[in-house]
Formats: sequence, structure tokens, C-alpha cells
Amino acid sequence: MQAGMRIRTVAVAGVEFGWGSSGKLSAVLSALRARGGRRLRFIGLATGLGRPVLAGQPVERWFDLPDAHLPGTRLPDTRRLPELARIVQAQRVQAALVVLDGGLAKALRACGVPVVFVDSLPFLWTDGDRPELPLDTEVYCAQRCVELPPEGAGVLADAPNLRWVDAVIAEPGTPRSTTPAPAPRRALVSLGGLRAPQLADWASYPQIVLPAALEALTAAGVDEVHIAGNLPAWLAAQLVDSCAHPAVTTVGALPHEDFLHRLADCDVLLTSPGLTTLLEAGRLAVPTLCLPPQNLSQIFNGRFHSQALATDARVTWPKEVFAEDEALALRADGEGKALDLIYGGIARAADLDRRRTTAAVRQGITEKLGRLTGSPGTDWTALTTAVGTAGAAQVADALIGLLTSPGPDG
Repeated sequence: MQAGMRIRTVAVAGVEFGWGSSGKLSAVLSALRARGGRRLRFIGLATGLGRPVLAGQPVERWFDLPDAHLPGTRLPDTRRLPELARIVQAQRVQAALVVLDGGLAKALRACGVPVVFVDSLPFLWTDGDRPELPLDTEVYCAQRCVELPPEGAGVLADAPNLRWVDAVIAEPGTPRSTTPAPAPRRALVSLGGLRAPQLADWASYPQIVLPAALEALTAAGVDEVHIAGNLPAWLAAQLVDSCAHPAVTTVGALPHEDFLHRLADCDVLLTSPGLTTLLEAGRLAVPTLCLPPQNLSQIFNGRFHSQALATDARVTWPKEVFAEDEALALRADGEGKALDLIYGGIARAADLDRRRTTAAVRQGITEKLGRLTGSPGTDWTALTTAVGTAGAAQVADALIGLLTSPGPDG
């Protein structure tokens, strides 16, 4: 570092929707630390769900913010502004890195803070989502995707500072051989953050899917499984005890680095299809089966995963829960309409027909698991290779560039 270089304060934040945004923040923060050359101080805003994932990162202090609007609504994000302005002034924030939280990105800019915004879901957007997106941020980093629908391309065309970046994921350990174990013994089940602002009862998803996954893994001869996610202890114990499960079954949220170590060490991953997890697994060449989707973006993610692999590597919901094509059609009016269908279907299945739905999901997992572990020619890196792996470094460069421009220095 150059002598006399003053410390710059950067605010970081991720959307309160699963753990993908926190994984991306972790990857970018690691890239910034590896680069050196700048003296940066990080403070965190909101991101209450993702703080455990970021436990290993040098975020000096976290600041809670008043509840803002829910994704999918059109309410202004003004409740955060007074407290946010106070924090920005007191902490001398000179730039911000925001993942997916469009409302917070807009509020920060209203407080005079230049923003690097990371959009990992550009394929999801339609004209109905425009009010939620901070298209005019100083740098708008859109993560490359397997396929960009014309609706999304049209929305992003209005971002004047658009910058396409590779997958925003952490640097890997040593990738495994692309040949899967003939009989998997160690498994990782990842259910993500399990929360969404519009979701009234987020327990519905694990109540159906977790017993199905554990029973399928037990039947496949798996001896050891770890269940990653923010399941409370009481619910985890209840669900594990309710079904057949591998002899060694552990549960618990993992900091990002620990999750990556666990991922690299498993024979197979069963995951709700969050994009960051799929990309991280692909970078490590871990055989991966997508569990039924939790939300709209996960429908796309699971399809992209299978498309890149050239094999069907996902389990879908029974049509009685919801039809994916119907959910995709509803997104024309904004993400919220599609989420109402998805969340409503999962909740009804958990309340009214849980046993039958769990059995159908278990059967789907068993069938797909047998096919995937018996396919030694599958290139499990295909999805990650398709979109590139340098995104964390590219976003880090964008932030450094923003800090060295005249604007943040005043």
C-alpha cells in the first residue's frame, strides 16, 4: 500500500432474499483483499439474513435499517432514508457495493453515495420490474447468463453504465475429477437462506423437501449428510426425526468459506437451485441435483443448469403444486405475480397434502439421483464454464475504479 493513502469507507449490502447475495459479497470482498493497493474499510447495511455467511469477512460494523418495501410491490423506499443518511454522514461512506437490493441502491444514491450494483438475475426482468431496478447506478454489473430473454435485454438496454461480468463466485480450491463416485457416500443438502419478504411461512418448503431428500439419500446408500441452511434447531430436529436419514446427519448454517470446504468434500450436492450455489458447485465439478424451486429465479436456474449439462438434472414440483410455465408467464406483470403463484402452491401442498407431495418429490429425487451418479461422462463444470468465473475480480475492479474517480473524493 502507498504511504499516506487515506482509508476509504465502503458500505456493502445484499438483498434479504436467500443467501446468494451474501455469497457474492463474500467473493467480491475476498477479491478486494487479494488485490491490495487500496486501504478500504467496510461497513454492512441491513443484510441480517446473510451476516453469518459473511462472518469471515472484514466488515467492521453492521447497521440495521428500518423495514423497506417488499420486492414485487410499488411502495417507495423512503422509510430507510433518514437513518441511512445519518449512517452515511457519520461513517463517511464514499461508495457502496449492493447486490440485488435495488431499493437500497436507490436510497444510497439519494444520499449522495455512488453505487456499484450487482445484478445476478438479469434474465428474470420484464418491464413490470423496471421500478425496482436501479438502472442509473454509477456501475451496473449484470452477471452473464446462459440465455438472456428479449424482455430482460430490453430492460438492461436502459442502464447507461451497464457492465457485463462473469459469475461472481469465490476462488475455488482444487477441483475434483469430473468422474463422480460410483456410489456417493457423503452428501450436502443446501436449502439456501429459506426466507423471502413476501413469504408468509417459509417453513413449508423444508417440510416437504427435506424429508424427501433425506429418504432418497438413505435409499441410495449415503452414510453422511450435512444440511446447510438457516433452519431453526427445533424444525431441523423435527424434520430429521420424522424420516429415514443417513447415519451421520448434521444440520447448521455455514460461513461461506466453510460451506465451500464442505461442498468440495462431498460426493453429491442436492440443492434448491440458487444460482450462486450452482455456479460454486460447477467450479468445483461437484455432481449436483436441483431440488424443486423455491421461487421464480430458481426455475430459470434449474433449467440453465440442465441446459448447460445437456442432461435433466432437476426435480420439478407436481403440477398440483404449480406449473412452471404458468409462473413464467405471470412474470410479465412483475416478479411479484409469479411469486404469489409459487408461494401459494407450496404453502397449500404443505398444509393440505404434504405426505403425497413429499412422496412425489422423493420419487423424483431417487430417479434423477440414480441417473446422475450413473453418468460418468457428465461435465459438472458446464454451467460455470458457460458464464465465466472472473466476476468477483471484475466487480472489485469496478469498485476500485469508482473510488479512484473524482466523484467519491468530492
